[in-house]
Amino acid sequence: MKRIDACWYSQNPVAWLLLPLAILYCVIIFIRRQLYRLGMLKNFKCSVPVIIVGNISVGGTGKTPLLIALCKLLISQGYRPGVISRGYGGSFEGERQLAAGDSAKLVGDEPCLIHVRTHCPVVVGRDRVAAAELLLKNNNCDVILSDDGLQHYRLQRDIEIAVVDTRRMFGNGYCLPAGPLREPVSRLKQVDLVVDHCSAGESAVSKVNFTLMFTDAINLKTGESKELDNFTGSVVHAVAGIGYPERFFAQLRQAGLSVIEHAYPDHYQYAINDLMFNDDNPVLMTEKDAVKCRHFANDKFWYAPVDAVLSPGFKQELLAKLKSHAGVPHE
Repeated sequence: MKRIDACWYSQNPVAWLLLPLAILYCVIIFIRRQLYRLGMLKNFKCSVPVIIVGNISVGGTGKTPLLIALCKLLISQGYRPGVISRGYGGSFEGERQLAAGDSAKLVGDEPCLIHVRTHCPVVVGRDRVAAAELLLKNNNCDVILSDDGLQHYRLQRDIEIAVVDTRRMFGNGYCLPAGPLREPVSRLKQVDLVVDHCSAGESAVSKVNFTLMFTDAINLKTGESKELDNFTGSVVHAVAGIGYPERFFAQLRQAGLSVIEHAYPDHYQYAINDLMFNDDNPVLMTEKDAVKCRHFANDKFWYAPVDAVLSPGFKQELLAKLKSHAGVPHE
C-alpha cells in the first residue's frame, strides 16, 4: 500500500505511464454517468430522501465517523434515519439487515460499527437499490444515508456529500490507475456539499467541515474506560487497518504517546497472532479494528473511539437542504 501511495501522491514516471489508462477510465465513467442522466440506463427513486456520504478518492477520508455523526444529528432533529452499506470485507451475499450479534466477518466492519454506535437500522448489500428497498420494507425510516456510493448512479440521490481530506487532498490529481481519484476533481462542482475533514489543530478550507476527535481509550476485554492522557509517556503498539493509518498514528503522537506502528490493509480480518508482540506494552487500535478483535481480546487490548465534530455551518446547510427534500418540517 505504501508503494501505491508513493505513486498516487506524487508526480512520477509510473503514474505518467499509466495516464492513457486513466484517460480511458475517465471517458468510461463520464459516458456511464451521462447514460443514467439521460435515462438510457434505469435508476431507482426511493420514497424518502437519500443522502450519499462518499468521496472521489480511494482510501480513508473519515466517511464512517461522519456518517455516525450525521445519524445522531438527524435523530436529534426528529428524523428516523436508516443506513445502507456495501458491507465491504463481509462474506454475506445478497442483502441483509444487521442484527445483534452479527460479526464483522459476516457483514463488514464499518456496518457493524455504524449499527453499534447509532442503533439505526443498517442494511448491507452490494446492490444498493435492493438494500434500500429492504431497509424501507422492514423499517419506518424517513431518510436513508448511504455509506459511500457516490459513484453508484443506479440509486437516485437527493443530497450528495463529498468528503475531502485536507491533509492528502487529491494526490497527483490523476484518476485510477495513475492516481487515487475515482472521478475527476471537477465532479465536486456537481455535489451538494463538499465537506473538509481536518484533524484537531488543522485549519479547514471552508465553513462546511468536521474534525475527528478522540480523548478516551476503552479496554476491549473489560470495558474499562480511561482518558488517553493515562498513556502519555507510555510505549504503545498502535494498530490500524483503515484507509489512512498514518493519521491515527499521528494523532496518538500528538496526544503524547510513544507509538510503535502496525499498519494493516483496510478492512483487514485479524487473527490473534497478528497482535501478539511479545512484550507487555498495551495495544491501542481504532474502533473500526476493535469490532473484529473482541472475541479474542485480552486485557492489553484497548481502542480509541473517535467522534466527528460537525461545524455549525455544515449542520445548517445539510438540514436546510434535507428539509427542502423531505416535504415535512422537522423541529
